[in-house]
Amino acid sequence: MPTPLEPSVWDFPTLEQMPQDDLVILGADLKPETVIDSYKHGIFPMHIEVANKREIGWWSPQLRGILPLNKINISKSLQKSMKKFQVTFDQAFDQVIEGCGDDKRPQGWINKEIKIAYKKLFDLGYVHSVEVWNKNDELVGGLYGVEVRGLFAGESMFHKETDASKTAMVYLVNKLKEAGGERIFDVQWQTPHLKSMGVIKIPRSKYLSLLPEVMKTKPAF
Repeated sequence: MPTPLEPSVWDFPTLEQMPQDDLVILGADLKPETVIDSYKHGIFPMHIEVANKREIGWWSPQLRGILPLNKINISKSLQKSMKKFQVTFDQAFDQVIEGCGDDKRPQGWINKEIKIAYKKLFDLGYVHSVEVWNKNDELVGGLYGVEVRGLFAGESMFHKETDASKTAMVYLVNKLKEAGGERIFDVQWQTPHLKSMGVIKIPRSKYLSLLPEVMKTKPAF
């Protein structure tokens, strides 16, 4: 079970206080209690450049990407690819976040501050990783995310071999399903890649209305 945290000193906005924008607020900090409280409010951190200065942006997409656990799309080609891999959980978090935060990736946002903050959350039991290995025991894909009760918020994924990140998603979905209870697998935004896996978009108001119920569910990890 995750380590209990002190209450956050910051007040995150309610639905009524949020602007009609995905970016809802700037500032605060990346302390464990701040970050975890943000997820409870349907918000997550991601840095943004403001007037040539890097600020902590707090985001709550107006159209939220979620993957219904019973609607994941596993193609025949993916089923075949999955047989090539071995999958583990929480065995190589540092390597996974480095893979996700590779400077060569376009639109990279996982900077040093994010890595430090989420490593601390991993050590406290709130962040988890899924690792995908090839037959040579090489890490070729994976993902990591934040788990708060019945909410799993996927943060980022990467792959070095075809279908490795999709394999990570399938194994994670299976783990969440096996744990039972009301759960949300949040992926922040729907992308073409995620849409092909079954990710849908729901309004911010709907997403926020689902959170109280999933907060009653025990974590899957």
